[in-house]
Amino acid sequence: MNNSVKPYVVKIPFYIPYLFPKRLWHFSRKHKIVYLTFDDGPIPQVTPWVLDQLKKYNAKATFFCIGNNIQKHPALFAQLKAEGHHVGNHTFNHVNASKTSFNEYMENTKKAEVFFNHPLLFRPPYGKLDTKKAEALLEKKYQIVMWDVLSADFDPTITPEKCLNNVIENAKNGSVIIFHDSLKAEKNLRVALPEVLRHFSEKGYTFKAI
Repeated sequence: MNNSVKPYVVKIPFYIPYLFPKRLWHFSRKHKIVYLTFDDGPIPQVTPWVLDQLKKYNAKATFFCIGNNIQKHPALFAQLKAEGHHVGNHTFNHVNASKTSFNEYMENTKKAEVFFNHPLLFRPPYGKLDTKKAEALLEKKYQIVMWDVLSADFDPTITPEKCLNNVIENAKNGSVIIFHDSLKAEKNLRVALPEVLRHFSEKGYTFKAI
């Protein structure tokens, strides 16, 4: 997701999934399950702490990893999988689809693809993905995973409490929630994530990987 402070929407409008039905936005609203996702890792400064927090609640999550970070921290990537979390492709260099040619974008995605087993999950950096690139990824059997709740932990202009409220006030049954295991998000993440886990656990929710 977005690592720069630009206009963003915390709660995806209800009609967006209907406009892009081949992308995964949320799961069934019938069950008390939420799906935590973490973008931009893995990095040793943040990801191990995230894993510790998840473990306290027996929570499973999905990590959309940057290939370059996997290459630099292979043991940490292996730990994600060993602890029962799922992993997805977030390109090799966190490239922006709106600023990258079709061939360059697909090559960057393919460069990261070697780290992932089927089923192939993909989340576009910055949430940007035009139709041509999306169709090419679908042809390669990727599940494109979007979200319906954005924590905005990456935004240094908001307080950790605001980050927490973004999730508490908008997540519901079946929500796919975005956090980031990144240095930019760390300040907000370290406050919001434990409280999100506690809040939804106390309400009887479970946390599953995609």
